[in-house]
Amino acid sequence: MFIPPTRRAFAAAGISLGFGLAGVRPAFATVTDPDAMSIGAANAPLQLEEYASAACSHCAHFHATNWAQLKRDYIDTGRLRLTLKEILTEPAAIAFAMFQLARCNTTSGAEYFRRLGILFERQHTILTSGTVGAAVAILVSTGGEWGLTEAQVMASFNDRAGQERITRSINAANALGINSTPTFVLNGERIGAEFHTTEGMTRILNAALER
Repeated sequence: MFIPPTRRAFAAAGISLGFGLAGVRPAFATVTDPDAMSIGAANAPLQLEEYASAACSHCAHFHATNWAQLKRDYIDTGRLRLTLKEILTEPAAIAFAMFQLARCNTTSGAEYFRRLGILFERQHTILTSGTVGAAVAILVSTGGEWGLTEAQVMASFNDRAGQERITRSINAANALGINSTPTFVLNGERIGAEFHTTEGMTRILNAALER
Protein backbone atom coordinates (compact mmCIF):
# COMPACT_ATOMS: atom_id res chain seq x y z
CA MET A 1 0.00 0.00 0.00
CA PHE A 2 1.29 3.44 -0.85
CA ILE A 3 1.36 6.15 1.76
CA PRO A 4 0.31 9.80 1.89
CA PRO A 5 2.57 12.63 3.06
CA THR A 6 2.36 13.20 6.78
CA ARG A 7 2.38 16.31 8.90
CA ARG A 8 5.23 14.88 10.97
CA ALA A 9 7.43 14.34 7.92
CA PHE A 10 7.33 17.99 6.95
CA ALA A 11 7.49 19.40 10.48
CA ALA A 12 11.28 19.51 10.54
CA ALA A 13 11.26 21.85 7.57
CA GLY A 14 8.52 24.05 8.97
CA ILE A 15 5.99 22.78 6.44
CA SER A 16 2.45 22.16 7.64
CA LEU A 17 0.24 19.41 6.28
CA GLY A 18 -2.71 20.07 8.49
CA PHE A 19 -5.43 17.63 7.49
CA GLY A 20 -6.11 13.89 7.29
CA LEU A 21 -5.49 12.03 4.03
CA ALA A 22 -7.02 8.64 4.76
CA GLY A 23 -10.31 7.16 3.71
CA VAL A 24 -10.87 8.55 0.22
CA ARG A 25 -11.72 5.81 -2.30
CA PRO A 26 -12.52 7.32 -5.69
CA ALA A 27 -13.44 5.42 -8.83
CA PHE A 28 -10.71 4.16 -11.16
CA ALA A 29 -8.82 7.03 -12.79
CA THR A 30 -8.73 6.83 -16.59
CA VAL A 31 -6.11 8.13 -19.01
CA THR A 32 -8.04 11.41 -19.07
CA ASP A 33 -7.74 11.72 -15.29
CA PRO A 34 -7.47 15.48 -14.58
CA ASP A 35 -5.26 14.72 -11.57
CA ALA A 36 -2.56 13.18 -13.76
CA MET A 37 -0.06 14.81 -16.10
CA SER A 38 0.29 13.73 -19.73
CA ILE A 39 2.60 14.27 -22.66
CA GLY A 40 2.03 13.27 -26.26
CA ALA A 41 -0.81 13.32 -28.76
CA ALA A 42 -4.22 12.77 -27.17
CA ASN A 43 -5.22 10.47 -30.05
CA ALA A 44 -2.00 8.42 -30.05
CA PRO A 45 -2.61 4.71 -30.71
CA LEU A 46 -0.62 3.80 -27.61
CA GLN A 47 -1.87 5.12 -24.28
CA LEU A 48 0.68 4.41 -21.55
CA GLU A 49 0.07 5.04 -17.86
CA GLU A 50 2.99 5.04 -15.44
CA TYR A 51 2.43 4.76 -11.69
CA ALA A 52 5.59 6.29 -10.25
CA SER A 53 7.06 7.95 -7.19
CA ALA A 54 9.51 10.81 -7.42
CA ALA A 55 11.41 9.17 -4.55
CA CYS A 56 11.57 5.70 -6.14
CA SER A 57 15.05 4.68 -7.29
CA HIS A 58 13.58 2.22 -9.82
CA CYS A 59 11.52 5.01 -11.36
CA ALA A 60 14.65 7.16 -11.58
CA HIS A 61 16.51 4.27 -13.22
CA PHE A 62 13.76 3.81 -15.81
CA HIS A 63 13.99 7.49 -16.63
CA ALA A 64 17.77 7.37 -16.91
CA THR A 65 17.79 4.37 -19.23
CA ASN A 66 14.53 4.59 -21.19
CA TRP A 67 13.16 8.13 -21.25
CA ALA A 68 15.22 9.55 -24.12
CA GLN A 69 14.21 6.74 -26.49
CA LEU A 70 10.60 6.67 -25.29
CA LYS A 71 10.21 10.37 -25.96
CA ARG A 72 12.15 10.50 -29.24
CA ASP A 73 10.75 7.38 -30.92
CA TYR A 74 7.22 7.17 -29.55
CA ILE A 75 5.98 10.36 -27.87
CA ASP A 76 7.45 12.93 -30.25
CA THR A 77 6.34 10.88 -33.28
CA GLY A 78 2.70 10.93 -32.16
CA ARG A 79 2.58 7.19 -31.54
CA LEU A 80 2.32 7.26 -27.73
CA ARG A 81 0.78 9.38 -25.00
CA LEU A 82 2.24 9.00 -21.52
CA THR A 83 0.19 9.76 -18.43
CA LEU A 84 1.95 9.78 -15.08
CA LYS A 85 -0.02 8.77 -11.99
CA GLU A 86 1.73 10.17 -8.92
CA ILE A 87 2.35 7.72 -6.08
CA LEU A 88 4.29 8.24 -2.87
CA THR A 89 6.97 5.91 -1.55
CA GLU A 90 9.21 6.64 1.41
CA PRO A 91 10.22 9.28 2.24
CA ALA A 92 6.65 10.21 1.34
CA ALA A 93 6.93 13.88 2.32
CA ILE A 94 9.90 14.41 0.02
CA ALA A 95 8.26 12.49 -2.83
CA PHE A 96 5.23 14.75 -2.46
CA ALA A 97 7.39 17.88 -2.42
CA MET A 98 9.20 16.77 -5.58
CA PHE A 99 5.93 16.25 -7.43
CA GLN A 100 4.65 19.61 -6.23
CA LEU A 101 7.81 21.31 -7.45
CA ALA A 102 7.42 19.66 -10.86
CA ARG A 103 3.91 21.13 -11.04
CA CYS A 104 4.61 24.51 -9.44
CA ASN A 105 3.17 27.39 -11.53
CA THR A 106 2.72 25.29 -14.66
CA THR A 107 0.00 23.18 -16.24
CA SER A 108 2.16 22.13 -19.17
CA GLY A 109 2.75 18.41 -19.47
CA ALA A 110 5.98 18.98 -21.37
CA GLU A 111 7.35 21.28 -18.65
CA TYR A 112 6.22 18.92 -15.90
CA PHE A 113 8.07 15.97 -17.46
CA ARG A 114 11.14 18.13 -18.09
CA ARG A 115 11.25 19.13 -14.44
CA LEU A 116 10.52 15.62 -13.19
CA GLY A 117 13.41 14.33 -15.28
CA ILE A 118 15.78 16.76 -13.56
CA LEU A 119 14.43 15.76 -10.16
CA PHE A 120 14.99 12.09 -10.99
CA GLU A 121 18.58 12.93 -11.94
CA ARG A 122 19.06 14.69 -8.59
CA GLN A 123 17.05 12.16 -6.59
CA HIS A 124 20.02 10.56 -4.85
CA THR A 125 21.40 13.94 -3.76
CA ILE A 126 18.00 15.02 -2.48
CA LEU A 127 17.30 11.81 -0.57
CA THR A 128 20.76 11.57 0.99
CA SER A 129 20.94 15.22 2.05
CA GLY A 130 20.51 14.20 5.70
CA THR A 131 17.39 16.02 6.87
CA VAL A 132 14.02 17.08 5.52
CA GLY A 133 15.17 20.69 5.84
CA ALA A 134 18.26 20.02 3.74
CA ALA A 135 16.19 18.26 1.09
CA VAL A 136 13.74 21.16 0.99
CA ALA A 137 16.65 23.59 0.56
CA ILE A 138 17.78 21.64 -2.52
CA LEU A 139 14.27 21.72 -3.92
CA VAL A 140 13.95 25.46 -3.32
CA SER A 141 17.29 26.01 -5.07
CA THR A 142 16.19 23.82 -7.98
CA GLY A 143 12.97 25.80 -8.25
CA GLY A 144 15.06 28.96 -8.42
CA GLU A 145 16.78 27.59 -11.52
CA TRP A 146 13.31 27.41 -13.10
CA GLY A 147 12.41 30.98 -12.18
CA LEU A 148 10.34 30.04 -9.12
CA THR A 149 10.61 32.03 -5.90
CA GLU A 150 11.07 30.40 -2.53
CA ALA A 151 7.58 31.60 -1.57
CA GLN A 152 6.07 29.91 -4.62
CA VAL A 153 7.87 26.65 -3.94
CA MET A 154 6.95 26.57 -0.27
CA ALA A 155 3.33 27.41 -1.07
CA SER A 156 3.21 24.43 -3.42
CA PHE A 157 4.38 22.15 -0.62
CA ASN A 158 1.46 23.30 1.53
CA ASP A 159 -1.17 23.31 -1.19
CA ARG A 160 -4.26 21.49 0.08
CA ALA A 161 -5.44 20.73 -3.45
CA GLY A 162 -2.13 18.99 -4.13
CA GLN A 163 -2.47 16.91 -0.98
CA GLU A 164 -5.98 15.88 -1.97
CA ARG A 165 -4.82 15.06 -5.50
CA ILE A 166 -2.11 12.75 -4.21
CA THR A 167 -4.60 11.03 -1.92
CA ARG A 168 -6.92 10.32 -4.85
CA SER A 169 -4.05 8.95 -6.90
CA ILE A 170 -2.85 6.69 -4.08
CA ASN A 171 -6.33 5.39 -3.37
CA ALA A 172 -6.95 4.68 -7.05
CA ALA A 173 -3.68 2.72 -7.29
CA ASN A 174 -4.45 0.77 -4.12
CA ALA A 175 -7.93 -0.07 -5.41
CA LEU A 176 -6.34 -1.53 -8.55
CA GLY A 177 -3.88 -3.61 -6.52
CA ILE A 178 -0.89 -1.68 -7.78
CA ASN A 179 1.75 -2.06 -5.09
CA SER A 180 5.09 -1.28 -6.71
CA THR A 181 6.71 1.48 -8.69
CA PRO A 182 7.11 1.90 -11.51
CA THR A 183 4.04 0.04 -12.76
CA PHE A 184 2.97 0.48 -16.38
CA VAL A 185 -0.44 0.03 -17.99
CA LEU A 186 -0.53 0.00 -21.80
CA ASN A 187 -3.91 0.50 -23.49
CA GLY A 188 -5.62 -0.64 -20.31
CA GLU A 189 -3.46 -3.74 -19.78
CA ARG A 190 -0.85 -3.97 -17.05
CA ILE A 191 2.55 -4.99 -18.41
CA GLY A 192 5.38 -6.82 -16.71
CA ALA A 193 8.82 -5.87 -15.48
CA GLU A 194 10.42 -6.63 -18.86
CA PHE A 195 9.13 -3.20 -19.91
CA HIS A 196 11.66 -1.65 -17.51
CA THR A 197 14.52 -2.49 -19.87
CA THR A 198 15.11 -0.58 -23.10
CA GLU A 199 14.94 -3.76 -25.15
CA GLY A 200 11.77 -4.96 -23.45
CA MET A 201 10.10 -1.58 -23.75
CA THR A 202 10.87 -1.35 -27.46
CA ARG A 203 9.67 -4.89 -28.13
CA ILE A 204 6.39 -4.41 -26.27
CA LEU A 205 5.60 -1.03 -27.82
CA ASN A 206 6.44 -2.15 -31.35
CA ALA A 207 4.31 -5.28 -30.96
CA ALA A 208 1.40 -3.15 -29.72
CA LEU A 209 1.72 -0.84 -32.72
CA GLU A 210 1.51 -3.81 -35.10
CA ARG A 211 -1.82 -5.04 -33.69
